[in-house]
Amino acid sequence: MDFGLSDEQARLATSVRQVIESRYPMTYVRSMLEDERRFSQAFWADAARLGWLGLLIDERFGGAGLGLTELVAVQQELGRGVIPGPYLSSAVFATAALVRGGSASQQTRWLPRFARGETIGTVAFQEATGRWDPSGVTLAAQPGPNGTVRLSGEKRFVSDAHVADFIVVPARSGGSGPDGVTLFLVETSAPGVSVRPMETIDPTRRLCEVRLDGVAVNDEAVLGRVEHGWSLLEDVADLGRVALCAEMVGGAERALDMSTEYARVREQFGRPIGSFQAIQHKCADLLVKLEGARSMTFAAAMSLASGDPD
Repeated sequence: MDFGLSDEQARLATSVRQVIESRYPMTYVRSMLEDERRFSQAFWADAARLGWLGLLIDERFGGAGLGLTELVAVQQELGRGVIPGPYLSSAVFATAALVRGGSASQQTRWLPRFARGETIGTVAFQEATGRWDPSGVTLAAQPGPNGTVRLSGEKRFVSDAHVADFIVVPARSGGSGPDGVTLFLVETSAPGVSVRPMETIDPTRRLCEVRLDGVAVNDEAVLGRVEHGWSLLEDVADLGRVALCAEMVGGAERALDMSTEYARVREQFGRPIGSFQAIQHKCADLLVKLEGARSMTFAAAMSLASGDPD
């Protein structure tokens, strides 16, 4: 089986790399680490204009109507450029949640805005305890007045919630296991929603604490089926894992390129260190590991796209 890119997908990857190298080099990345948003509006506008934000979105909603392999190609290049910002949170996690579980009205409202770069979303996977399993979901969804539901609790490590327009929030609406979890679309501007950025190790990916204090939502905010949201959340997480693997492959590729370039120019004992067999072996070992990671990532993407249970 060929785990590489097709000619069209390779052209897409090349175009992404060219844009990043010409407009968003490491000087841009470093400047964004001092920016509270962690990305520029110019980058987000470019990502929308070039179709990166709508890869998973059907053409009838203004997207590209492509698939997971194309997403992997773009994520590799974003990882190679160490590009900060909410791409994974919004163009992957939140978009996939809407594409796979959104109602017709939810998709009509949000997906075109995603594709145009007008809206940013994210998914709150983890509880305040750090758990991510169906029995660990404790954020409460309780009946409120006039047919509403009140959401109360806390989520942590929510990627890019500080710039999100809405958050997909798993809540406990009944039972104690996966059948009692419902997903809600919660707009961050709603009364009772508070977002606080957290101090973490990786400055390129902003993680936040999200607190919901009796936030009122109605039936239109339910994503998927009531008390059957866990399977949808797992599907979205699987897709996001593949995208994150692709991002890491891109970063590893960039690190290997930098290492081999250094081996060509760094001299010791009057010759480039890349001429020494020990250094060559190290670089070769890194290349083998990188290609293995790349192949596994593409295999996972193809398996998900085809519905392969393995």
